[in-house]
Amino acid sequence: MKAARVAAVQAAKHRGEPAIDNRRARHEYHILESLEAGLVLTGTEIKSIRAGGVSLSEAYARFRDGEAWLLGMHVPPYQQGSFSNVDPNRPRKLLLHRAQIAHLQSRVAEAGLTIVPLRMYFTRGIAKVELGLAKGKKLWDKRADVAKRDVQREIDRHVRR
Repeated sequence: MKAARVAAVQAAKHRGEPAIDNRRARHEYHILESLEAGLVLTGTEIKSIRAGGVSLSEAYARFRDGEAWLLGMHVPPYQQGSFSNVDPNRPRKLLLHRAQIAHLQSRVAEAGLTIVPLRMYFTRGIAKVELGLAKGKKLWDKRADVAKRDVQREIDRHVRR
C-alpha cells in the first residue's frame, strides 16, 4: 500500500504535476477506507494548486443538503490573479456519486469516524482528492506507531551492513 502511494506521488512529480500529501492525517487517524473525489474549483484556484502551497492538514469533509463539502483546505491566492481570486479557506464541493455520499454518511454517523483528505493530485489535468474514512488515534496508538517505525529503521540499518 505504502509503496503504491509513493510510486503514484513520484509518477505525478515526473509528469510535472504536484501531489500534495497529508502526512498529518496518517499520523492522527486510522484510515479504514479510501476513495477518490473530484473538486469544484475556480480558474485561479486550479492555477494556485498547480503552483503548490496547498494545505490539507486542517481539512475535513462534511455533508449538507445531500452534498459533500471539503472544509478547512487552504488554497493560497494566485499571485497573478486579480479580483477573480476567491477566499482561500472557502468550502469546496466534492464530486461524488449519490451512493458514495449515502455510504459515507451512514459510516460517519458511527461514533468517532470522520472523513479527511489524504492527498491531492491531478489525473489528466483534473484535480482529484483522495478521501479517507478515518477513526482518531489515541495517544498510545501514536506512540506504538513511532516505536514500530524506530524498530523497522534499526532492522533496515542492520540489514544494510
